[in-house]
Amino acid sequence: MKTAFILFFQFLLFSITARSQHIEQIFVNLYTDSLKKGTYNYINIDGLLSNGKYLPLDSTHLSFSSTYGKFYGNSLYIDKACNLEKISIAVRMKKMPGLHKEFEIYIKKKED
Repeated sequence: MKTAFILFFQFLLFSITARSQHIEQIFVNLYTDSLKKGTYNYINIDGLLSNGKYLPLDSTHLSFSSTYGKFYGNSLYIDKACNLEKISIAVRMKKMPGLHKEFEIYIKKKED
């Protein structure tokens, strides 16, 4: 009986790990073509899983950095005093630091 339980438990662990998916790539999907001053700008990052499906990623999975502004989760706040033309952003997977994206986004010049 004990041996049967151990074999069942090992089979269960193997089947769980065999089906687990991992992130192979990350993609930036912005909702806008420029950042707005004086507001929170959501930076949307999706992960491509090994089974071909996409998973939205947030600050629990990613670390964000930028040349200007402050991140609150996935949102980058740019104050109204900013006079830059564009901002560089780097996104890195916390558990896989080799998986990262760096990109630039322009700042909106005209008022709404």
